[in-house]
Amino acid sequence: MKKRSTYSGKFKSKVALAAIEGRKTIAELASEFSLHPNQISQWKSQLLARSEEIFSDKRKRDKEDNAQLIDELYKQIGQLKVELDWLKKKSGIIGKG
Repeated sequence: MKKRSTYSGKFKSKVALAAIEGRKTIAELASEFSLHPNQISQWKSQLLARSEEIFSDKRKRDKEDNAQLIDELYKQIGQLKVELDWLKKKSGIIGKG
């Protein structure tokens, strides 16, 4: 059974950029880097698809990330309140007042 290879992000970007440059064919790159041509095509596609993110507005990304974090924190607060109320009820703190 052949062990599956793993490659660093640096290596993948190097190969993908070489494919985008177009100085060599995918087949030539595959031979040079000892990779399957489909792998190179896949990395090239991934780089092209996500390249816009690199240049997108950082403030917009930060705002979206913050909104997700706030939503997650509100969910956690709600869960903790439910758990606290349950514990108070079970311990007899609520209703003795």
